[in-house]
Amino acid sequence: MREVLAQAAFQLFLERGFERTTVDDIVARAGVGRRSFFRYFPSKEDAVFPDHESCLAEMTEFLSAVDDGDPVGAVCDAARIVLRMYADNPEFSVQRYRLTREVPGLRTYELSVVRRYEQTLAGHLRNRFGEGGDGALRAEVIAASVVAAHNNGLRLWLRSGGEGDPEVAVDHALALVREVWGSPSAPVAPAAATPASAPSFPVSGGGGGEDEVIVMVARKGTPMWRVVQQIEAAVGEN
Repeated sequence: MREVLAQAAFQLFLERGFERTTVDDIVARAGVGRRSFFRYFPSKEDAVFPDHESCLAEMTEFLSAVDDGDPVGAVCDAARIVLRMYADNPEFSVQRYRLTREVPGLRTYELSVVRRYEQTLAGHLRNRFGEGGDGALRAEVIAASVVAAHNNGLRLWLRSGGEGDPEVAVDHALALVREVWGSPSAPVAPAAATPASAPSFPVSGGGGGEDEVIVMVARKGTPMWRVVQQIEAAVGEN
C-alpha cells in the first residue's frame, strides 16, 4: 500500500505539479481513503521520499554491526547504501531529482533528510572517537565530508539523466575523504585562537556550478541570521 500511494502521488506531481496536487487527489488515484494515506505518510512531502526511512534503518543496522577498526571506511560504506537505493530505480530517482529542483519546499525537506543521514554517520564516529577533545568535532567534520562527497557524485549521475554507473563518481569522491581522514589515530592540530567576539569563520566554496559545496564553520550559539548572511554572501560572490 505504501508503494501504491507513493506511485500515485508521484504520477500526479508530474502531471499536475506538486502544489496543485492534494492528498484527496492522491487517495482518489490510489483508490483508498485519506486515513490510509496518513497511516503511511505524514505529508505530501513524505510521499516524494518514500524510501528514505527504510534506507536510514538499513544504514543504522549496518553501522551497529560493522567492525570499528576502520571507522572512516565504515561510514563511507554506509553512504553507499544510500547510493544503491537511488541506483536501484534510476528513472524514479532522476524524476524526483528534477521535481525537487523545481519545488522549494521539497528542497527544504530533502535537506532535513540529508541531515538525518549525516547525524547517523556522526553518531557512529562519536562512539569511536569519543566526545572529549576534538573527538566530537572530528566526527561531525568527517560525517559532513562523507555526505558532501556522496552527494557530489550522486548529483553528477542524476544530472546526466541516470546514465552510466553512479558508483564511479561516488567512489572517487569517497576515496578523497578516506585519503584525508582515513587515519583516525593521527593527532589533530590545535585550533587557532579566535577572538571571542568573532561569531563565525569565513565560508568557503568549490569551483562554481549549481551544485557547488559550501562549507561554513560557526561558533556554537551564533545567531541564525548571521549564518544565513555569511552563506548568502558566499553564494553571491560565487
